[in-house]
Amino acid sequence: MQEGWDVAAMEEMTGARLSFHCWPSSRLEATRCVAPFGALYTPLKKLPAECAPPTALPYDPIRCSTQTCHAVLNPYCQVDFRSMLWVCPFCTQRNHFPPHYAENMSETNLPAELIPQYATCEYEISSVPDMGPPCFLFVVDTCCHKEELAELADSLQQALQLLPENSLVGLITYGTNVQVHELGFDSCSKTYVFRGNKEYSPGRVGELLGCTAGAAAPPAPGAPGAPNGQQQQQQAPPAGPAEQVLQRFLLPVGECSFTLESALEDLRKDPWPVPNDKRVARATGVALSVATSLLHLAIPRRGARVMLFTGGPCTSGPGAVVSRSKDEDMRSHADLAKKAETLHQPACDFYAKLAHPSLHGQQSGKGKSSSASQAQMSSPNYHVVDVFACSLDQVGLLEMRELVLATGGLSVLGDSFGQSVFKESLRRVFMRYPDEVPQDGGTMSMAFGGSLEVLTSREFKVSGAIGPVSSLKKHGPNVSDIEVGCGGTNAWSLGGLDPGTTVAIYFDISNPGNSPLPEGKRRYMQFLTKYQHSNGRTRLRATTLCGPWWNPPQGEQDPAKMQGSAMAQNPVKCSFDQEAAAVLTARLAVQMTETDEVADVLRWVDRSLIRMCTKFAEYQPDDLQSFRLSPEYSLYPQFMFHLRRSPFLQLFNSSPDEACYYRYTLSKENTTNSLVMLQPTLLSYSFNGPPQAALLDAESVRPDTILLLDTFFHVVVFHGETVAAWREQKYHEQEEHAAFRSLLEAPQADAQLIMDSRFPVPRYIVCDQHKSEARFLMAKLNPSVTHNSNLDGAIGGSGGAQVNTDDVSLRVFMEHLMKLAVQS
Repeated sequence: MQEGWDVAAMEEMTGARLSFHCWPSSRLEATRCVAPFGALYTPLKKLPAECAPPTALPYDPIRCSTQTCHAVLNPYCQVDFRSMLWVCPFCTQRNHFPPHYAENMSETNLPAELIPQYATCEYEISSVPDMGPPCFLFVVDTCCHKEELAELADSLQQALQLLPENSLVGLITYGTNVQVHELGFDSCSKTYVFRGNKEYSPGRVGELLGCTAGAAAPPAPGAPGAPNGQQQQQQAPPAGPAEQVLQRFLLPVGECSFTLESALEDLRKDPWPVPNDKRVARATGVALSVATSLLHLAIPRRGARVMLFTGGPCTSGPGAVVSRSKDEDMRSHADLAKKAETLHQPACDFYAKLAHPSLHGQQSGKGKSSSASQAQMSSPNYHVVDVFACSLDQVGLLEMRELVLATGGLSVLGDSFGQSVFKESLRRVFMRYPDEVPQDGGTMSMAFGGSLEVLTSREFKVSGAIGPVSSLKKHGPNVSDIEVGCGGTNAWSLGGLDPGTTVAIYFDISNPGNSPLPEGKRRYMQFLTKYQHSNGRTRLRATTLCGPWWNPPQGEQDPAKMQGSAMAQNPVKCSFDQEAAAVLTARLAVQMTETDEVADVLRWVDRSLIRMCTKFAEYQPDDLQSFRLSPEYSLYPQFMFHLRRSPFLQLFNSSPDEACYYRYTLSKENTTNSLVMLQPTLLSYSFNGPPQAALLDAESVRPDTILLLDTFFHVVVFHGETVAAWREQKYHEQEEHAAFRSLLEAPQADAQLIMDSRFPVPRYIVCDQHKSEARFLMAKLNPSVTHNSNLDGAIGGSGGAQVNTDDVSLRVFMEHLMKLAVQS
């Protein structure tokens, strides 16, 4: 039956991947399956032409008339062509087709929404006005060294060349104070300075910038026929705050590129003196607050990115994560566990508040109603906050996490602004669709103001979502009482989106076990993603999925009776997608670390794995040798083994910022990339044949081979001891050793292919066996040979390399798992 579930093809056709494709019909049986019932959905994935209309449909979708449903017309609707009615599969409501559909539709002339293979349709909504191209507001830290500033300025000047001519751009620099650059004034450099130790509401920012309601629009300097500027001001009609900001601070790239490039060339290190025993005063919090306020004043419902480039922690004003005194260290995992860091929680609260600047203004002004606050919280974020942090120290990414997550932002962590990790990653933010893509060719692949709503048929409900989401507080009849991640709703704000953004949705089967479902009954789910395209138009993508239910045979509800051939024929078992389930479990485990101790999370992972093997493995009670896992489950224990050792759950040798960065990246990547993070891939290159996949094991390390390790965050080319010695003797430069030269070049070329298609760009490491950077590879290997092993004869020979660790090997892990799974 497994042949019926081609999970890779399903992901290619719909952008979704499910942990189980056939679901049990009762909540009790679903609980016994242990693995979460969920979907990994990539809203902006480009689909093949045979699976979706090649271009967005230029009209609004047809929706169900039920107040609590509003599902979009899809191929799974029953259609009565005589009376021109369609039946919603979610609420069974009968709906009339609008006249323009009814007049032209027949069984042989179907609209795109009803064509069977078009499970996904995208609509360009004509009722929402075109908002225009996006805005990019650069927020630059000037407390860096001058060499770093020069590298950053060069990267930003290159980025300007990648922007569409009509996209808006602005510049804010900050150090001890915050400077907002007036790009509309090109006679000389002109900035407005805000104190770095004071909090400003959006209204106050507008006042200090001179952008208030009723003010006259400033005259264009040097306009012909206007010798008296004062008279021209009197004649000009009053401009609102938004128009003034757009005339002075946020301008199209084509109009202000010279002024902006001049400002970037003139960037200088913050001039305020810094005592030797103090850290530099860096007002990151105020700079972000001013940036979000500026966008809220000018373009509240237009897509924009606040791109923060910082080289250190915030030490001044609201949002500070460490004091200026060097006697106090940056917070560590131990400080956070003991709640000994007094600045951590206030900083988290401050940055989280910036995701909704209007609420920040209401709290400051103390005068708005709670209904206005609720309305703001229930609308998606059009303004994305990205953090590009390049520093050898922590920068406070952990405190800013909620702001980045709530707006769907990007985060990049590097050591220097001169590194390719930063330079290439920044360039790829502005990636465009290939020219051959219908309708979207040549446009930027980013999107804004995304929101996701999930509709389900009545037998199951939505428990929650994990990913770059925030709740839109929409409580429908399909919202489960059991909350997972961001729960209590069936709609979420996604903020910024790109073609790789993936959200994990978790479901709760609510059907009671005493009422089996009719044979042939199907389940339905629909993902409705509304977003603002980079061309300013609003689109809605509707993806509808359908799948079968399975009623357990009466009398076999007890798992003890479901062994042997009965379990082998279980369609739920045969429909298991172990890769999707591993990623869903990993996201769930990472989410749990926010409230639980890591040790408790590890115990939960272990117990879940034991229960799953007890349920789905084939074995005789108390007989270890009889334990067998079917192919659908055979890799799942390995994924859990590597999850337990991964930087997502093991905090050793990582700072709080690094742990936050790794976890956030896992929460938004697709299934394939997430699996690489959990269980890195290893390729082996030798003279014995072409490159081949190698086990992620210490035995794969051999003196005469080269290994290529991809951990998603790092790409490591590892030379065995003999290969490194040959290279040092420069054999590869001799003509008679051309084969050796090819052997050295092959993994480097493959590493470049990996890095060319990834965001953020991974760190590239070339190392030799027994050298310091070899730790990047050795730490990821299964420690089948350690300093505690008795396999001394194998060490250094054909048995691989020794890994100095106290961690158990995969073999020992599996032995314990089997022993616990089969015990009666």
